[in-house]
Amino acid sequence: MTLDLGPAVALVQLWFETYFLVFLRVSGMMALLPAFGERTVPVRVRLGITIVLTVLVGSGLTANRAPDSVGVDLVMMIPGELVIGLLMGLGLRLFVIALQIAGTIAAQSTSLSQIFGGSQNMEPQAAIGNVLFVAGLALVTMLGLHVKVVEIVLGSYSVFPLGIWPSAADTTQWGVAQIARCFELAFSLAAPFFVASLIYNVALGAINRAMPQLMVAMVGAPAITAGGLILLAILSPLLLQVWGHALASFTDDPFGLPR
Repeated sequence: MTLDLGPAVALVQLWFETYFLVFLRVSGMMALLPAFGERTVPVRVRLGITIVLTVLVGSGLTANRAPDSVGVDLVMMIPGELVIGLLMGLGLRLFVIALQIAGTIAAQSTSLSQIFGGSQNMEPQAAIGNVLFVAGLALVTMLGLHVKVVEIVLGSYSVFPLGIWPSAADTTQWGVAQIARCFELAFSLAAPFFVASLIYNVALGAINRAMPQLMVAMVGAPAITAGGLILLAILSPLLLQVWGHALASFTDDPFGLPR
């Protein structure tokens, strides 16, 4: 009887170890995941989401087959799984940071940087950045971010199997490329506001040269503020569409270099 239970106990232990390692990778990703991993989300809710995602990923990973033997000391695998999860979460978090950078550039360009602040428990951000931030989180949630997260984590096991540390050289190259794409996307989204600010300042300088007695700053400040708000109202759907396409291209190939 005892001998017959031996293989079953070993299989249950192997399943437990597999789901535990999946939990580590998912929890590392949840630490930086947009929408579901925000500080405003209660800790218990984040933990519940992590457990649900772990069950989904673990079920997909072990579907129709028993989990493979890890082959490495479980304790030695814990840091590697957390690092891989953090890298995946960072890749998604950079898109939210791109929205915040774009909002800051737009606010500085249109004299709206000191109005209101952010909703996060950190340094306040510009109003435009906060609007784009909240809109971006709502958009990715409606587009099925939870499904994409499960797909990304499942796909990560073909690139980083259990017990395999990511290469330092490849990780550095990937990280630099993602950060470069973040700034490129941010400047692209803020370009209309920057161009409008450039035209405004050139026109203001020409008027000031033509009419030195006129206080052009008092006349122009309301104009640039109103223009910035009008641009935000008109361009927000287009900017979020461009941002959503960039995010979708990343989720389709999260471990490749930007094209």
